[in-house]
Amino acid sequence: MLFSYSAKSKTGEIIEDTLEAPDRFSLAREIRSRGSTPLSIREKKELFLNKFLVRAYFFSKVSVGELIIFTRNLSGMLRAGLSLYRALSVLQKQTKNSKLDKILSSLSADINSGETFSFALAKFPDTFSALFISIVRAGEESGNLAGALSDIGLNLEKAHSLTKKIRGALIYPGIILSAMIVIGVLMFAFVVPTLAGTFKELGVALPLSTRILIFLGNFFSDNLVLTFAAIVGVAFGAFSLFRAKFMAPYIDFVVVRIPIIGNLAKELNTARTARTISSLLLSGASLSRALQITEDVVQNTYYKKVLSEARVAIEKGAPFSQVFEANAKLYPIMMSEMIQVGEETGKLSDMLLQIALFYEEEIENKTKNLSVVIEPLLMAVIGAGVGFFAISMISPLYSILESIN
Repeated sequence: MLFSYSAKSKTGEIIEDTLEAPDRFSLAREIRSRGSTPLSIREKKELFLNKFLVRAYFFSKVSVGELIIFTRNLSGMLRAGLSLYRALSVLQKQTKNSKLDKILSSLSADINSGETFSFALAKFPDTFSALFISIVRAGEESGNLAGALSDIGLNLEKAHSLTKKIRGALIYPGIILSAMIVIGVLMFAFVVPTLAGTFKELGVALPLSTRILIFLGNFFSDNLVLTFAAIVGVAFGAFSLFRAKFMAPYIDFVVVRIPIIGNLAKELNTARTARTISSLLLSGASLSRALQITEDVVQNTYYKKVLSEARVAIEKGAPFSQVFEANAKLYPIMMSEMIQVGEETGKLSDMLLQIALFYEEEIENKTKNLSVVIEPLLMAVIGAGVGFFAISMISPLYSILESIN
């Protein structure tokens, strides 16, 4: 977000400027780090045309894969002894992504002018998450920026790998169902009307299921283009509806309760929660701040609510494990038990990392066998559809044969 601010320097001079920051608190911290005292901070509203032009210019995205490579390469060059400015300049020459090129140019300019790396990153909240920026800030404060970037790369890689494996496991049934719909429409459009003409000529009485199939066949045959346009429209509409913010609570409610997929979703959110909090605690963030950032990292609204409740609870002095224990339907019992052990031993970050590693391994094993589990269900659905179609079309033929005999 863009803020205009006024601050008082050490010499008593009043400074007025405009800067970008993720929120008012981050900007206030940055102003104080420069030795000034913030007097007022106001969000600066941009004109609609400016927003439109900026979004159009930055239409291309920086993928997770590119971010992983960016953090790894930057960490490696810093370990090799290159300055941050020099390392960013080298990465800018190598990148082929127009948006990343623009970002690296801005980062280099900010570093060259004396800005901190975390503050420079905060100007691009759509690319660098609050988690990313917080760990970088901790790395700067501890003097181990290369190590912080290495940790970020590992976290990004783990999260990306788990998400990719789950999506990959769901692609197969999606392709099969799509093919079934297309083949089914084509059969209705070209096969059913031919059989319907034969039945009409023979004057045989048709059962209800056959009449329904013939009605659908005639409709699809007469409106084939319209039918496919409607299928594409429904698919696009469903996709847009699922992405709508007001639908998020309903979709999230269903996702965690679907057999097989629901368990994967719970384990994924558990692993993501545990790894994110662990990384932030290791980087020096407070537990309250770690929960606030993790709340932005998880996608499911119900998990966000649990993390919000946990943050409020610890600020009131309640045990951290208490909220997770009360939400055993979302977080497994192991989560609250391990957190309790971590609180008692003073090794909370280690316990959370162990939870993350355990459930990440569980997800990997389950996604490997997911297609084996889903395949029989798909075969049952296909078999039921083909069986219904065959019985509906063949039963009138048996009636004809019986009348001949």
